[in-house]
Amino acid sequence: MFEIKRREKMTERALLVGAYLDASKKIEAQSLFEELEELVDTLGIPVVERKLVHYREQHARYLIGSGKAHELIDFAKEHQCDVIIFDNELTPSQQRNWEELAGMTVADRQEIILDIFGARAQTREARIQVDLARMQYSLPRLTRAWSHLGQQGGGIGAKGEGESQLEQDKRKIRLQIDRLKRELEQVRSARATQRKDRKRAPVPNAAIVGYTNVGKSSLLRRLTGAEVFVENKLFATLDTTTRKIALPNKQPLLLTDTVGFVRKLPHQLVEAFNATLEEAALSDFLIHVLDASQDQVMEFYNTTMRVLADLGADTKQMLIVFNKIDKVTDPYAVAALRRHFPEAVFVSVQTGEGMTDLIERIGEFVVRGTITVDLRLPVARADLLARLNRDGAVRDVRYEHEFTQVVATIPASSLEVFAPFLPASPALPADAARAAVE
Repeated sequence: MFEIKRREKMTERALLVGAYLDASKKIEAQSLFEELEELVDTLGIPVVERKLVHYREQHARYLIGSGKAHELIDFAKEHQCDVIIFDNELTPSQQRNWEELAGMTVADRQEIILDIFGARAQTREARIQVDLARMQYSLPRLTRAWSHLGQQGGGIGAKGEGESQLEQDKRKIRLQIDRLKRELEQVRSARATQRKDRKRAPVPNAAIVGYTNVGKSSLLRRLTGAEVFVENKLFATLDTTTRKIALPNKQPLLLTDTVGFVRKLPHQLVEAFNATLEEAALSDFLIHVLDASQDQVMEFYNTTMRVLADLGADTKQMLIVFNKIDKVTDPYAVAALRRHFPEAVFVSVQTGEGMTDLIERIGEFVVRGTITVDLRLPVARADLLARLNRDGAVRDVRYEHEFTQVVATIPASSLEVFAPFLPASPALPADAARAAVE
């Protein structure tokens, strides 16, 4: 199988460059620049220097003016840098122009994120998604990889070996992209089958969403006691993890951790990770985790909401959770967040502060999608009693001669199954069922 040729590992000395066009957005550019440094640090690349550059107009050749480009390259060589990493998205031609001018590796934010995802992918699904994104990113950049063959061949107008090899590789990549898309569809089909199995035993499901590195996996671990991977780095979790939790009222709940969001996420990854992120769109409600200690918390909130809107999940019931309040040094910042999000819960997963309140609020969200029923089950239908214990919360059981009287709280989606055993009538009409849920 044709493989994209990876360039030499960038582990030596990097110059970070952030270029911004609108002078009024300097603070936002600075924030993104700091995030780029975190991304580069996640890959283990030492940063020698950082340059935040303002330019007045966009240039097709280098993004910024040629004079500034030469200045940055001279600076990089003076400091013995091996790679220049841009916070901006470079076109394939701009990236090639920079490398030809600098004589060194030039990468952009998209490539850094793709490298992180490639290093973190563990499961078959994640590897397929990352490989697909890599192929889509690399396809228009193949000229750069094969430029050393461009002079081979003869005659004016003749098709040289380099060009022939380039076209062959492009075809191979397109075939691999088609294959990976088919495999991804198979993954989505398998997920749909898993959901059907869950619907047969309908337990409420909540998806934990939020910006990367806000503590989503730590929250899942704290709530469920599950041994899930936790690391203080960007994109520590790439695969969805689902664990079951029993709430204080004995109502079961499935909690699903999802991949974190980030600003300027490569569009190839947004498309490729739809299979993973659709868990959020199909959950009963969302737990949106935010880092209260971050100055850009509102920007992170807006980024997550934009991605959820793309998935059609932004209108779902949502519990806002501000984590890491133990790291907040400004009490006025927390007060401002409380005014803006009066229904939010403020916690510290690390210390346990606010966790009791959070569990109570999660229970309230679950109750909104449940109904308490008084059932009269035939003694022979022990399977129904077992299902009540598995999917809902049994409040009271009284055994009679031929029937078992049960009071239980069940998901509203299970009402149709148990409707024939309601004492009011042998079968509950549809209108009555709707009224009961409401």
